[in-house]
Amino acid sequence: MTATDSALTALSQGWCALSLLHGRIEAHIERALQAGHGLSVREYSLLDVLSRQHNGPGGHLRMHQVADSVLLSQSATTRLVSRLEDRGLLSRYLCDTDRRGIYTDVTEAGLALLAAARPANDAALREALDEAAANPELAPLVAAVEGIGPRAERARS
Repeated sequence: MTATDSALTALSQGWCALSLLHGRIEAHIERALQAGHGLSVREYSLLDVLSRQHNGPGGHLRMHQVADSVLLSQSATTRLVSRLEDRGLLSRYLCDTDRRGIYTDVTEAGLALLAAARPANDAALREALDEAAANPELAPLVAAVEGIGPRAERARS
C-alpha cells in the first residue's frame, strides 16, 4: 500500500463517517418532526429557508433558488412545494418584473407550523449530536459541527 492509497483510504473513511453522522442526524430529526408536526426534514428545511427571506421585491425565492437551497432537483422541489402549497403552508406567484419567474413564499400558517416545530427540530438535533459524540469515530465530526456558527465566531474574536 502506498502513501497515496493510505491517504485515499483515510479520506474514504472520513467521508463514510460524515455520511453516517448526517444520516443519523437526519433520521432522528425526521422522526421527531413527523411525530410532532407532520413534517419531513425537507419540508421543515424549505419552510425555514423561505421564512428567512425579507419582504418586498426580490425578497422571496424563485423556484430554482428553492431547489438549490434544499438540495433537491427542480422536479422534486416542484413536487415538494406543491405538497406544502396544498396544505396552505406555501404560496407561489409570478414575478412582477419577469413573468417567467415564479416566486415561492411561506404563508402565515407555514410560519406558525415552523415556529411550533422549531423546538422539536432543535431538540432532536441536540439529541442526535449528543448520541453521536459518544461514538469515537463520530466525536471529532460532532466537535467540528459544534464549532461552526455564532458561538464559534465569538470564540475566535
